[in-house]
Amino acid sequence: MPLVRDHLPPVPTLENAMPRNLSVRVRNVTKTFDKLTALTDVSLDVRSGEFISFVGPSGCGKTTLLRLIAGLERPTSGSIEIGGEDVSHRPPYERNIGLVFQNYALFPHKSVADNVNFGLRHRTRLTAGERAKAIDEALELVRLSGYGQRRPSELSGGQQQRIALARAIATRPEVLLLDEPLSNLDARLRDEMRVELTELHRALGLTFVYVTHDQAEALSMSDRVAVLRSGQIDQVGSPHDIFAQPNSVEVAAFIGQGNLLRGIAGARRDGLLDVKLDEGPMVRAAAPASLQTGARVCLLVRRNGARVHASAERAARDSGSVIAGKVRAVLYLGLYVEVHVELPAGTHVRIETPAHASESVALGDDIFLGILPSGTWVLPENQGE
Repeated sequence: MPLVRDHLPPVPTLENAMPRNLSVRVRNVTKTFDKLTALTDVSLDVRSGEFISFVGPSGCGKTTLLRLIAGLERPTSGSIEIGGEDVSHRPPYERNIGLVFQNYALFPHKSVADNVNFGLRHRTRLTAGERAKAIDEALELVRLSGYGQRRPSELSGGQQQRIALARAIATRPEVLLLDEPLSNLDARLRDEMRVELTELHRALGLTFVYVTHDQAEALSMSDRVAVLRSGQIDQVGSPHDIFAQPNSVEVAAFIGQGNLLRGIAGARRDGLLDVKLDEGPMVRAAAPASLQTGARVCLLVRRNGARVHASAERAARDSGSVIAGKVRAVLYLGLYVEVHVELPAGTHVRIETPAHASESVALGDDIFLGILPSGTWVLPENQGE
């Protein structure tokens, strides 16, 4: 159901105009606050209609990048284009964007309909009747039909979040910017809102730019994920590529909370690389073709990339690559069991196994890890360090 908008962005006519399939273009953007550099020479293209998420550790610059796109901050250098226009120094209300904040930013004294009407009244030239129609359409899209005359305080946290979404999409912006919008909700509501946001994105076809500290949100909802660190973008790719084939040790350590083991690259056989671990054993793992024999490497073993066995023979039959260890903790988490294992050289790893399929292990047991090639990835040891 299309929402009402009283104008369309002008078509670029310059020879270097942004390609039509892009909504946002960030070019060589640096942002400093006094003596602190929050972003350094960041460039990024956001495709029209895609859902892209910014993730990274605290202080990495992800929120600053979103605020620059929104116009809440100005770049120290570089440029930002939205819909083919350079908006680097325009205020937010002169950019064709919608904003959804972490704290919702609703007017408590206004009704739900009046909250949604706020952007329509100030950013469009629609008549009162046209605005009323746009409000009804927006509330229907977020499943709040019939709630227009209520106050935000009369609704749940999830419903208040939907009001903020309705207000942001009512003007049908070029880009919808969302700054950790689910962080104030409980776990059940977050799960529900993830599904609703992906359905809303699919229904509207708008470009979504999403900031989150929750990796599960980014991986489950996004078309692409941008991982930031120390004011720069480490990697941009599909959720599968970011998770399964990180391009740096830092991305591997941050996404998916994997285990990193150091070693030396050996021979390549049947599409897998032999890695002689500093812990002692040889492990066969998935690896990029560019790695050379003899190079120092880091082996990423996902938490579900190994199986815990009581005997070396069973571990070898299961995977072919075996590492001995000692159980230091066993955590029952319902659907799976998390086993903390100390390896011979003192490295600690965490392994998750399905609760119904786990062999019984206890604190202090000597066990053997069967390493699954499908749960591994090899990186140069010094890459990104």
